[in-house]
Amino acid sequence: MADQARKLVVFGFDLAENSQIRRIRAMRALGHEVHSFTMRRSDMNEGFTPEWPNTHLFRTEHENLPKRAAVVAASIVKMLPHRQKLRQADVIFARNLDMLAIAWAARKLAGATHVPLVYECLDINGTLAREDSKGKAMRAAEKALLNRLQMLVVSSPGFIRNYFDPMQDYTGPWALWENKLAAGGPLPQRPTTRNAVASDGPIRLGWVGTIRCAPSLKLLTDLAQRMGADVQVDIHGVVHRHALPDFDQVMQANPNMTWHGPYDYPGDLARVYQSCDMVWAQDLWQRGNNSDWLLPNRIYEASWGGCPSIALGDTETGRRVASDGLGWTIDSPDAATLEALLRSLSSADIQARGQALLDRDDGDFVQTGREIQQVIDQLTGAQTLEDAA
Repeated sequence: MADQARKLVVFGFDLAENSQIRRIRAMRALGHEVHSFTMRRSDMNEGFTPEWPNTHLFRTEHENLPKRAAVVAASIVKMLPHRQKLRQADVIFARNLDMLAIAWAARKLAGATHVPLVYECLDINGTLAREDSKGKAMRAAEKALLNRLQMLVVSSPGFIRNYFDPMQDYTGPWALWENKLAAGGPLPQRPTTRNAVASDGPIRLGWVGTIRCAPSLKLLTDLAQRMGADVQVDIHGVVHRHALPDFDQVMQANPNMTWHGPYDYPGDLARVYQSCDMVWAQDLWQRGNNSDWLLPNRIYEASWGGCPSIALGDTETGRRVASDGLGWTIDSPDAATLEALLRSLSSADIQARGQALLDRDDGDFVQTGREIQQVIDQLTGAQTLEDAA
């Protein structure tokens, strides 16, 4: 628990998004008072009701940049009645660039520039990495906001090394909050022994989490067609059909691929990962930038559940999987290479790697409250803060 309870304001892009729920619950578990200002999207956890005070801003959509820009502007206006809430806050957190723009403008209009502002960067939008006029304009806007921050928080050191340092010349303070399981949140009983890996049945390869990566779907479909009865691809999670419009047809056409639907988070984590021999953990949909730089929550959740991960060796995810013994990597994202890896592994190899993960300390895969509290303490202990121009 924190030595002193703080008033925290969180701006979030989707009230019902699991990583945001984890973050706010972790803050509350430390004893802090949290009020969120959030958007809603229609493809995830629609029935979720928060147990903390929340102010709904607007409903928004994935990848619809014109609508998102309009919603940002409207949200700033909608924040005007809440100026007192911002002035009374001890720290303001903004999760993603849209919410950072809203938080900064609302803080300015509220006369609350004395309150530290934190930008929690979850992903680097592909547009930000482009060299065309649109990419340059977005980077310029983000850089202006970066100059008015008190702290940048990233989920992967790859974001600093590949983007914020060389592309944005960011030299301000930053902290690392990896996409581990939630600090202070309710978790199911962690397995102690790995379910048996069948030596005479198909390899059960899972794809778990937010299902939106078209290149991964194609890779796993190609693998299923190459290996036939020797592989079973089990997919668990919310499918983003705006990104995968042919998902249902793919499932129907491939009997060794099964979508098991959404699962309860975190209650079903142990069950889901124990049902898989291994999981495909690599994001491929923004190759060359975000997908190469991120560390997804899949590798922590799977490892906590005793399930080895497979990733691409030349990415931040693959390097972590290899260096930390979390599973195996492949050199090329194609079905032939993935098939060769799967056929090279015995059931004993898979069983041993999974059990080795279960034998490790929970703290390797579960975030501690201390990481969050250190950032809050650092910010609330500061004597002077910039007064944003």
